[in-house]
Amino acid sequence: MMNSKKFMVESQKKHQKNLSNPSSSHAFWVGLGIFFSRISGLIRNRVFAYYLGNSAAAGAFRAAMRIPNFLQNLFGEGVLSASFIPVYSKLLSDKEQKLADHVAGVVGGLLALGMAAFVLLGVILTPAFVAIVAPGFTGDTRQLTIELVRILFPGVGLLVLSAWCLGILNSHRKFFLSYVAPVVWNGAMIAALIIGALSARGDFARLTIYLAWGAVVGALLQFLVQLPFVYKLMHGWHWSFDHRISHVREIFRNSIPIVISRGVVQMSAYVDGIIGSFLGPSAVACLAYAQTIYLLPISLFGMSVAAAELPEMSSADHDHAEGHEYLRKRIAVSQNRMAFFVVPSTVLLMFLGNFAVKALYQTGHFTYDDTLYVWYVLIGAAIGLSASTWSRLYQSAFYALRDTKTPLKFAVVRVFLTAFLGWLFAFPLRHALNFFFFNWLGLAVPQLKNIHLGMGAVGLTASAGIAAYVEFGGLKHVLKRKIGGLASPYLFLTKIWISALAAAALVIALSRIHMSSTLLFRLLRAHYLHYNLTSAFWLAIFTIAYLALTWILNVDESRRLVLRLKSIGRR
Repeated sequence: MMNSKKFMVESQKKHQKNLSNPSSSHAFWVGLGIFFSRISGLIRNRVFAYYLGNSAAAGAFRAAMRIPNFLQNLFGEGVLSASFIPVYSKLLSDKEQKLADHVAGVVGGLLALGMAAFVLLGVILTPAFVAIVAPGFTGDTRQLTIELVRILFPGVGLLVLSAWCLGILNSHRKFFLSYVAPVVWNGAMIAALIIGALSARGDFARLTIYLAWGAVVGALLQFLVQLPFVYKLMHGWHWSFDHRISHVREIFRNSIPIVISRGVVQMSAYVDGIIGSFLGPSAVACLAYAQTIYLLPISLFGMSVAAAELPEMSSADHDHAEGHEYLRKRIAVSQNRMAFFVVPSTVLLMFLGNFAVKALYQTGHFTYDDTLYVWYVLIGAAIGLSASTWSRLYQSAFYALRDTKTPLKFAVVRVFLTAFLGWLFAFPLRHALNFFFFNWLGLAVPQLKNIHLGMGAVGLTASAGIAAYVEFGGLKHVLKRKIGGLASPYLFLTKIWISALAAAALVIALSRIHMSSTLLFRLLRAHYLHYNLTSAFWLAIFTIAYLALTWILNVDESRRLVLRLKSIGRR
């Protein structure tokens, strides 16, 4: 009895200590790393847009990238985070450093061996992969896609090993490096584009070949930049293939439903790719451009919080009521933190997305019509933004509870729903979408050569958003049964929605007022200042207005953010 009481007291003290530790600071470092990574990705995409625009070669490269991205997501960061970190973090929390290092070495060794075989097989089977991913591609576009995929495949294995490094670094609460490492990957691709453009001299297909080799070199650099820090944390190398260790078996056993779950989710992107290939190669490119933008808030405010929370959630003992209470508190705080940033991101993409697309992409071969179409795709994507970010947090909670099957079940539901709705909106209901956008909303019709069937691509992203809410609702319902009631912050959400919508209305109103008489707007319209500055100006006004309104409405997250910014300014 005394031992049980002692355990409960120690458990409460540990949970209280963990709650007092600002996991927001961990999320901050994750977010900062992701921010630099995404910014470098946006720069890469801007350079890509400048040199390749929405050409057929651009569509071929986007389709080719979908295969390594699929495999990286299937075997890489998400799977290792969900199966490896809970076990490895618990060993570190229990002060079993030597065993933890040995387990990490075995996982790394088996992963390297498996990836080597898989990459070799993938290079051989590339034509079959392309036939599955982009069946609508024919002729030279299909041949170029095959060549690009064969070049890109070795980079997959390197990125998976990079994800192994991320698992070790995150478990030791060293978040920044693992999430900022993709900057070197993006940097290598930017360099390849610039150098390749000088050599290719307008040959788009040849330029994409340079870019593919740049991606492989970048993947190698991303892996190598993390290795010295991993070596230090593991106290040397412990490479092994001893799969008989119980903890290793648990990691790979837990990874099976996660791999299936990730595979099912990736099937959604695969279905979108199939449908997109029939909408035209430019539609495929536009979907990729839009994805880079709408994944930014998911990564910054969803992945950052979920990644920081997974080791914290995993280190607690969930066999007792105190562990469940601890988990509920972490979820409540993290969900509010996510919503504070994701809700204005949703409003921004819906109502001011044209400013964001123009600022990021409209240059060179990327025209105003391209900007319009990508914005419309973003409107569809914005529908499920909140649900997609919250789902990541709830998935982390299930993984911390060592339940990998529940996320799989709802991932399957999400994929089937996405596939059905995507087909419905892209084909039978595309005329209704055209009418809604161009007749009812009165939006301009983009004139693009390589896009067929109107607003079909918008239907794809909108259907994914609807399915994301179904998945989130299911995850929340089951988690409530496992750990008890989860708070629903209706007042908090109402305040931030009102603030975001009011800020957007202010920007729309001001942007439509004729203010040419003011010095500021004369400067912004001057020929030596690019229109991108105007777009950035309006986005800044939206941000300032949102923060001011949430401060006035006494939103705690706003006050915490302002205080954090003030403390940084004093340093």
